[in-house]
Amino acid sequence: MARYRSDEGKITTQEKGALLLIAIDRPDKLNGFTPKMMKELAEAYSKLELGEFRCGILYAEGDNFTAGLDLPEMAPYIRAGKTVISEECVDPFNLRPPLRRTPLVVAVQGYCYTLGIEVMLAADIVIAAANTRFSQLEVKRGIMATGGATIRMPERSGWGNAMRYLLTGDEFDAETALRLNLIQEIVETGNQLNRAIDIASKIAEQAPLAVSQTIVSSRLAAEEGPVAAAAQFKEVQTKLMDSVDAAEGVVSFVERRAANFTGR
Repeated sequence: MARYRSDEGKITTQEKGALLLIAIDRPDKLNGFTPKMMKELAEAYSKLELGEFRCGILYAEGDNFTAGLDLPEMAPYIRAGKTVISEECVDPFNLRPPLRRTPLVVAVQGYCYTLGIEVMLAADIVIAAANTRFSQLEVKRGIMATGGATIRMPERSGWGNAMRYLLTGDEFDAETALRLNLIQEIVETGNQLNRAIDIASKIAEQAPLAVSQTIVSSRLAAEEGPVAAAAQFKEVQTKLMDSVDAAEGVVSFVERRAANFTGR
């Protein structure tokens, strides 16, 4: 059984009804990720995916989201080409199966460097505090980003805009991140978690099967193109229309009330 030092940080989870709150907890070290934290983050994502949760929220304790990897701790794994994440666990970077299907909202503040950007880009919605500072600075350390930034930043921002920051490692602010489509909202510093919970709660009110299939369809379109996604529309919609939730959606519309979805 692995034994860890107390200063290696931790990832904690808190169940809040249909929501699962996932916290990065190593504030004294700028929430720099250790092997232990990477392992626990994947386990938390797996808990989100395998539980009865309708949405997850990832946030960080302290003044900063994360300064990225704790390189002295992670370097031996990187050099050996090894991962600390079990293949059975959900990948927090969403780069290999099993892929996350449960929605995830991320709240960021302060430093959101390297790993922080890649984790948030692998999520669905990002709320940033006004004081957030971003940087994909791997090139300054003699390595490259391998958590998805080289894929998702060009997709979101366009080639030139992505290369502007991937190739220089320069820091950029929340307003720039919003302009580059890397985040969805900027809020007053200190309000980012509450806003993330608000949005996650709205998602949790919707039909879980429809929400999950929306993520699957959108991901398929991004990875294989619109034709591949469109080819699945009829089959998926037919299955959804046969669900208890679809029937409830119709009845709630007729009765002019909020729907009570059960995920069936």
